Amino acid sequence: MTIRLPEDKHARIKQLARARKISVNKLLEELATAALAGHDAELRFRALAAMGNPTKALKILDRLDAKR
Repeated sequence: MTIRLPEDKHARIKQLARARKISVNKLLEELATAALAGHDAELRFRALAAMGNPTKALKILDRLDAKR
């Protein structure tokens, strides 16, 4: 796969990979994994929220706030 990046961003990615003592390829794989995990979590949250009861959820949040 070819990725086109501005030179300054490419240099920063190389520095980050070097600092983590991994290859640029491994760094990009880790970043992609993190982005996909975040996306999956958001999708799960939205699906569960769509099935939920907003009134009940707000009552739970109110109880949690009261405990602070």
